[in-house]
This record gives sequence, C-alpha cells and structure tokens, in this order.
Amino acid sequence: MTSESLAQAIVRAGSPVELLRNQNWPAFTFPVAPEFTNWRDEMRAWNTTVALMDQSHHMTQLFLSGADLIPLLSSISPNTFGTFRQGVAKQLISVNQDGYLIGDGILFYNAEGPEGIVLIGHHLLIDWVRFNVEKAEAAGKDVRYRLEANSHMRQGPPTFYRYELQGPRANEVMEKVFAGPIPEIKFFHIGDVEIAGRAVKALRHGMAGQPGFEFYGPWEDNEAVLEALMDAGAEFDIRRVGAKAYSASPLESGWVPTPFPAIFDDDLAEYRDWLPAARAGSIGGSLYSADVHDYYMTPYDIGLGRSVRFDHDFHGRAALERHAEDQRRRKATLIWNAEDVAAVVRSQMEPGTPAKYLDFPKARYGLFQMDEVLKDGQRVGISTDAGYVAYDQLYMSLATVDTQVPDGAEVEVVWGEDPISRKAAVDADHRQVRIRATVAPAPYHEFARTVYRA
Repeated sequence: MTSESLAQAIVRAGSPVELLRNQNWPAFTFPVAPEFTNWRDEMRAWNTTVALMDQSHHMTQLFLSGADLIPLLSSISPNTFGTFRQGVAKQLISVNQDGYLIGDGILFYNAEGPEGIVLIGHHLLIDWVRFNVEKAEAAGKDVRYRLEANSHMRQGPPTFYRYELQGPRANEVMEKVFAGPIPEIKFFHIGDVEIAGRAVKALRHGMAGQPGFEFYGPWEDNEAVLEALMDAGAEFDIRRVGAKAYSASPLESGWVPTPFPAIFDDDLAEYRDWLPAARAGSIGGSLYSADVHDYYMTPYDIGLGRSVRFDHDFHGRAALERHAEDQRRRKATLIWNAEDVAAVVRSQMEPGTPAKYLDFPKARYGLFQMDEVLKDGQRVGISTDAGYVAYDQLYMSLATVDTQVPDGAEVEVVWGEDPISRKAAVDADHRQVRIRATVAPAPYHEFARTVYRA
C-alpha cells in the first residue's frame, strides 16, 4: 500500500472512473475455510435445516466512544438517534451533499462507556466515520475510535467472535442450547444470554433472510460457544458455512454489500486528501461512463430508505428530501436466463474468444460490481452483486432498476467489459454478451421480505 491519497491518484489517472476501473483490488476472500462440506449443501442448509456462519474474521470493526459521539454520528447520517440506546443495533448509512449514498454498516450499542459502541462492515462507511471523528477530536470534541481490521490485515485474534445461527430449525437448536424457550428479543435488538456458561450477546436478525441470531462475545470464549452450538445442532443436521457459500448470502437477504461510494464531489474534497487511494476500491462490470455520477445511488435505489428519518439536521438532508419525493429507482432481484448463463459457461470450452468468465457461486471481480441493465436497448438500471443460489438453482443478481420497470419484466444484463479495463482480475481476452433476466422482488423469498423481521 502506497501513501498516495485518493485525490492525488485521481489527478494521476485523469478521472475517478479511469482510476477505479483500472485499479487492482485483491480478490476478496473470507478468512474461514472455503468449504466445510460443499458449498451447495452449506447454502441449502439455511433454507432447509440450520446453518452456522462464522463472521468473526472478515469485517472491519470501528470501536467508538465519547460524550460527543452520538451528535457527531447524527450530523453525518440520516438515521434517527432519538431511540438509539444500549441493547439496540441499527443499519447506519451516510450520504453526500447531493443525497447519494457513501456507505452502510451495522452500528451496535453494546454498553455504556469506552468502546461500548461499534460500527461493523466493509471499510467504506467506516473510513468516512473515522475521518469525521478525527476532525471532531482535533476540534476539541470528546470522541475517539479504535480501528480493528479484518483477520487478513490484523495481527492476533479479533476482539469478538461472531457466530450467525439461522435456518428453519434454528429455533429448535436454540431451545436446546438454552434448555428452554428462546429469548424474546425484537428484530435488531441485542439481548444478554448465556451459552456454555459464558456471557454472550445475541443480536436478533438473519444474514440470509431466515430466522436466527448473531451471537458474539470475547474471543477467548469462541471455542466453547462454537462447540455448544454445533453439539446442539447435530440432531438437526446443522452445517458450518464456509467462505464460498457465505459470500452468496446477500443474494437471498437482499443486501447490496458494496454500493459505489458517492465521494467524488466538492463536499468530500478534504476527505479525498485524507483517504489512501488503495482503500478506494475498484469498479468491475460493463457499466462504462466517463461521468462518475452515473455510478451513484441514493439510499432509496437499493432499499435503504427505511433507515432515513428527517427528524434532525444532517449532511445532505435537503437533497435527500428531494430524492424521497422523487424516487426514480428501486431495489430488485434479477433472475438470469438459464440458457444464457449456460452459453457463457459453454463459451469457455469452444473455439474463439470466450465470454467474460462467470464464476460460481459469486461473479464479482471488482469491489463495486456495476453491470449495465438494458430494456429495449436503453439503460434502466445497474446490476450489482451476482451469483448462484443453490436452494433455488438459479443464477441471480441484486440490482437497482427504474421504478417504471415492473416485476416480471424481461431485461438484459450486459456481462463483460468493453473497453476491457487493465485490472489484473479481468480476463484480458473476452467478449461482452447480453444475458436475459427477469425482474423479481428483493429479497427474492417472500419469507425474507415479510415474516422474518417480525
């Protein structure tokens, strides 16, 4: 990693788009075993029996504290903090001056006092929060942070283990773990429980849109808690989920993992001077525009509008209010045509230039996967996260599409690059193809859309 700032790198490359289309970004791997059994059965387990996902290692964590922290977060986020208190979590988002999304993450209020609040997720929002905390601290405010990188970039163990338990039989496993009824904890609330004689925090939610909990606690307790969960789940055919299967879970939960960050306008000029270029990520995909704003999304475009509350002043409020009144895109699932997917795979074994390689179970080759979505030859959206869902035996992607494109409509996903970028992750010799796709709701499963939040 060099010390070059994002601002300096943009000058060198000529534009944000040219920089990020051609900037190498290492293939993202979750620091757990790729497979414990096989990724297809592991993926099916959270829909048919029960699955255990190890989330201890792959996310960045930002531990926060200080008397001025909540006012600071409120000033840079559309989230309301009027009800934020110990025992509650929220999906924190932030926008730029024009109301376009910078990033999102999960904010946990674990306890009062030092490091009692922690922001977890990809580094995109975390870096923006760090920047604002440093500015506030320099101005004399009572705020501070401790950054904990993921296990690929950190020496030593994480502060917390995190085990996600979910699936239609998760409640039965938990009843056995607790030797009685499961705790009554509301969605996105945190409860205090005991597992194997250890004090454990339990967040009620599900990464793949199924019933479950995220259990977390001090790293030194990880083996005891993991063993207790696996022992209790044995009779219910519990499966440990490896990195391959876990990577596809957002396709079912409907969460867009890494939306493109709107950090390239005047209001974030100082931030671009602060941010190392190596942390800015890379663009993969067929969407090619010299205008970086064509890559921007509002919170409403990808289903994050539920996090917005206009009960306080925050950076970008006026513009976001205008977006709220004129929502032009919405989140959707695209079900890729099986014949067209098969043709892409088949092209790898035929003479001539193949289509861009399509990986299983996930097809991302940039931090920001941005593929053009067409209807009648006109752009109507952006396909983001793409991959295979074994339970449904479907290849699908999460997308933002124009609001006038209804569920059931047929569109085309443009797969492959033209012109081909210089990223090492891109096949230097491939051809661009169009894959038919059917627009469907997001999350795709009705249960994830309607029931599990209750």
